[in-house]
Amino acid sequence: MIEQGIAMDSKRILVVDDHAAARESVADVLRHAGYEVRCASSAREALGLLSKSEYHVIITDLQMPGMDGLEFIRQIQQRRLLSQIIMVTAHATIASAVEAMRYGAFDYLEKPFNATRLEELVGRAVERGRLLAPEESKHTSGTSKSDDQLGLVGNSRAMQALRASIRQVAPTDETVLIVGESGTGKELVARALHRLSRRNAGKLVSLNCPALSPQLTESELFGHRRGAYTGADDDRVGRFEMADKGTILLDEITEIDLPLQAKLLRVLQERTFERVGCSQSRTADVRILASTNRDLQQEVASARFRQDLYYRLAVVPLLLPPLREREGDVHMLTDYFLERAANRLQRPQCEMEQDARRLFADYHWPGNVRELENIVTRACVLNEGQPISAVEMQPWLEQPEFVTETSGSPLPVGVTLEEMERQMIVATLERFGGHRARTAEALGIGVRTLSGKLRGYGYAPHAKEFGLAPSVRQNSPNESANSAGFRTKQSA
Repeated sequence: MIEQGIAMDSKRILVVDDHAAARESVADVLRHAGYEVRCASSAREALGLLSKSEYHVIITDLQMPGMDGLEFIRQIQQRRLLSQIIMVTAHATIASAVEAMRYGAFDYLEKPFNATRLEELVGRAVERGRLLAPEESKHTSGTSKSDDQLGLVGNSRAMQALRASIRQVAPTDETVLIVGESGTGKELVARALHRLSRRNAGKLVSLNCPALSPQLTESELFGHRRGAYTGADDDRVGRFEMADKGTILLDEITEIDLPLQAKLLRVLQERTFERVGCSQSRTADVRILASTNRDLQQEVASARFRQDLYYRLAVVPLLLPPLREREGDVHMLTDYFLERAANRLQRPQCEMEQDARRLFADYHWPGNVRELENIVTRACVLNEGQPISAVEMQPWLEQPEFVTETSGSPLPVGVTLEEMERQMIVATLERFGGHRARTAEALGIGVRTLSGKLRGYGYAPHAKEFGLAPSVRQNSPNESANSAGFRTKQSA
């Protein structure tokens, strides 16, 4: 009968090798490092041990008589064991070791290897197993410790399914397309995928695609050579090179224009690219994640996105549920943000009356988790020691789609078309919590057009806060800061 669960303090390792000297050498190093080690001389003997006990890490040779290492890994995967697998291989069989990683192996060790490399790799495998393993204990909020490590708060069925998908997809090197409305936490999912991957020792490098012009986007992705264009005063390393051995996130990828999509397709197919202004091809060992708040199939049908690139990106799609479909999670997220706000403000945690909680539960949350955090944080900043009530929350949850600075008629007399456009753009941006992609979509213009107009109004072009961050222009006397003026960091 198999022993249920892996006690985290025991750190049990199974070493599988048909050469006695090799397996005992590995075992001695790991025992000296404080691990509990068992050895097996064949894959079949190891499977017998695995039927009785669980192990954090399995270190197995690739070439063994009878059942080889690849078949051994397949058997482990079929039994759905949680052990992390490290393949030991000679230089001539590295290709097979890489194939083993596609079947779920955590990493491989090339012979000969030293004790330091062995201990470092086993330590990383143990940590990854700890993050992936389900925890029985729960926080008072109802979120498990492992859920908290993923950074995803919520215990609805939709979130449980999402976390299960993340754990299943993260160990692979496949491209993942993260799809969800603005504010649902696409960047958090990308971080979780990277953290639970075998690339977690490398960097997670992200690029916010809507924030840059096509020329700058290409330079940011691939780098440029000095003199490639006006302002290119030095050679520059691009995001793909920065993310070598790690992961790159292309955030809101639908904002990349068609010519650059063709170049990106080549990188996905061949993993080669050239810096802007340079003909020398470069390579990068990178896992690619992409996110979007749009329907990519509709973008393809509208000829705004390449179909071949879509198929390359959507190898594994992850659909993030909107907050309105996460039954019961609003209450849990509210408590989470109340606690975070108290820690950030260094104040006692605010209380919330039941009528306010009911109001939150019934609200549609068009801005999703980001909107919820923004409102909870705002309430805590303005709180004067009284429980937060529905009366003070109601106006913040029922803002009109467009708010003009002139009261009375929706078409005020004496206001120029340019000023009306400015008012509408600013009000819409505030309505969507400062999120430019959603604002542009609501207004029926491109994100770059929106960013250009905001620069013309004097607002910071790449503000990372909710609301508007004035850079040059100051509010006129008849203007006043409203709900979007409260600045909080984006996270969901």
